[in-house]
Amino acid sequence: MAPPVNDAPLTTARPHRRRRRVLAVLAVLLLVVPTIEIAVLIGVGRVIGAWPTIALLLVESAIGAWLVRREGGRTWQALSVALTTGRMPSRELADAALVLIGGTLLLSPGFVSDILGYVLIAPVTRPVARRALEAVIARRLLGGFMGGFGPTATRPGAGSTGRSDGPDIIEGEVL
Repeated sequence: MAPPVNDAPLTTARPHRRRRRVLAVLAVLLLVVPTIEIAVLIGVGRVIGAWPTIALLLVESAIGAWLVRREGGRTWQALSVALTTGRMPSRELADAALVLIGGTLLLSPGFVSDILGYVLIAPVTRPVARRALEAVIARRLLGGFMGGFGPTATRPGAGSTGRSDGPDIIEGEVL
């Protein structure tokens, strides 16, 4: 005789835990990143001096502003072309997001954030950053979708092995 199947919905506190984890990571980043930036600024200032460090930050900011303007314009133009031709602009939207994030990082003073901003904006390194962004988004979307359904889901009361009684079959009609 087969054990009874519990058809209760699968509810977990995942969104609450995820939100807590994101807030904890953000709090740590808000403490750690400025500390690293200040340490790098002091280290560079000790090596090349205070005024050359300030000049280097200003030159770096000017180059970053020029690069953001150029790449932002190219990204906007590519997005417009994709939309007018009726093509799905997924690559262009990812590039626009990377240019926006990179530009924001370039606005903050510091060498570490500027290096990361340049990596996100530069046309040579942006494809690598885009692939990483796509992987994160795919993992988040598929992870959220597969969290309660599909072959990885287990039913409550399915036994200590975690196996279900068989494949989930959802009957329906395709219109």
